[in-house]
Amino acid sequence: MGRKDQIIGERKRKLDELRKIVNPYPHKFAVKDYSDEIKEKFKGLEENGSGGKVVVAGRVMTVRNLGRLIFATIQDGKGRLQLILQKGKTTNDDFSLFKKYVDMGDFIGVNGNVMKTNTGEVSVLVKKLEILSKSLLPLPEKWHGLKDEEERYRKRYLDLIMNPEVKQVFDKRTDILNAIREFMQKKEIVEVETPFLQTIYGGANARPFKTHLNALNVDLFLAISPELFLKRLIVGGYDKVYTISRNFRNEGIDRWHNPEFTMLEAYCSYYDYNDMMDLFENLYEYVAKKVNGSTKVEFRGKIVDFKRPWKKMTMLQAIKKWAKIDIDKMSDKGISSFVKKNKIDSKEDNWGWNVQAIFEHFCEEKIEQPTFIIDHPLETTPLCKTHRNEKLCHLIERFEPFCMGAELGNAYSELNDPELQRELLEAQQKALKKGDVEANPLDEDFINAIEIGMPPTGGIGLGVDRMVMLLTGQSSIKDVILFPFMRPEGKKK
Repeated sequence: MGRKDQIIGERKRKLDELRKIVNPYPHKFAVKDYSDEIKEKFKGLEENGSGGKVVVAGRVMTVRNLGRLIFATIQDGKGRLQLILQKGKTTNDDFSLFKKYVDMGDFIGVNGNVMKTNTGEVSVLVKKLEILSKSLLPLPEKWHGLKDEEERYRKRYLDLIMNPEVKQVFDKRTDILNAIREFMQKKEIVEVETPFLQTIYGGANARPFKTHLNALNVDLFLAISPELFLKRLIVGGYDKVYTISRNFRNEGIDRWHNPEFTMLEAYCSYYDYNDMMDLFENLYEYVAKKVNGSTKVEFRGKIVDFKRPWKKMTMLQAIKKWAKIDIDKMSDKGISSFVKKNKIDSKEDNWGWNVQAIFEHFCEEKIEQPTFIIDHPLETTPLCKTHRNEKLCHLIERFEPFCMGAELGNAYSELNDPELQRELLEAQQKALKKGDVEANPLDEDFINAIEIGMPPTGGIGLGVDRMVMLLTGQSSIKDVILFPFMRPEGKKK
């Protein structure tokens, strides 16, 4: 029998004995106080001084038994707190109960008086004790802990117990989401909800997840984007709308990508992509100040500053800077040859997709400070207006913000010409039938909505998980999603 099996066996023995004495899994405990509040309230207490009565509960993290004196640490949702059990001051039955049956990992609730030890630590001298949950499995060893990244992500519950700093990241994620909503409310942009299950998907170049609705015997798709539904609301009379939603894309997994992720999408009537640039950088600046108190953050050893205004570059300017070629002076054939020579993976061998591929290959990872890359090739999206400068009709009014080598979002001056919209979406439908798995099917109802009439509109999509990564200094998207997708255990790479 291994050491772990011995520990589990011993805990089961204790549980069997406990059941004869008390209920080791009571229904409730009336918590009145929390660790950080107690420590803050009584930090001025004199050494060996006594404070007020408290009622606290939490998981036992450490135990030090000195015979007539026991020191223990509990962890609640706010932090950690030292408990002291003393023979003669703690109820005798409860002192014996703790000493005989309580292990690290168990939940307990206590009544006691606050005191400060001669080492200056605010503690609770326990008067009464109740076992709230007897744990059967031991926590990871204190010094070895939970180090394996894959194990941390699979068993987030253990990660949160053993690594308190992890919870701080997710607390800040909540603060970020609250700050986003606060900003949007100040801008009078209304939060709405859109469906995750859709009969026709659209709004992004992405492969969807497919499922089936038995009740109606129809195939459905998980949303790759809420865009087409939000535009329907603009048609219906909403001036400004946004949603914070889950998107599902059947794509690769890396430090920036998870198949299920969180996006903010917003659409504002009578705006264009310039207005959406203002909105985007204002939002980032506001949230950074709100949650961090500064527009500057440290990410992978670099200081990033989200203070507006952000730098702007056209895609062709970026290519000229980092790829060292001038697209305007090259023929389509010359660009195609450049792509092949550099072994760049392009979606299609045409001007637009080759330019996009060159940018992705040479430029994206070079962009460290927040920068808007504007004026993308026409071929890259069917939902965007062409450039208002007639000399640039091969470009569209689209921008993507980049920072530390990652795309932070996407935005357009939205296409609202119903005839052109139909033409472009019909081209998407043809590409889909020919095998382009990222092309969108034709959504007749969406076209019908545009035919009813949509005002000039600006739209943005913002990757919430990537925002959280940057503002908390986390290098992987897995560190900002509580339950990231993981390869099933035992399945080979």
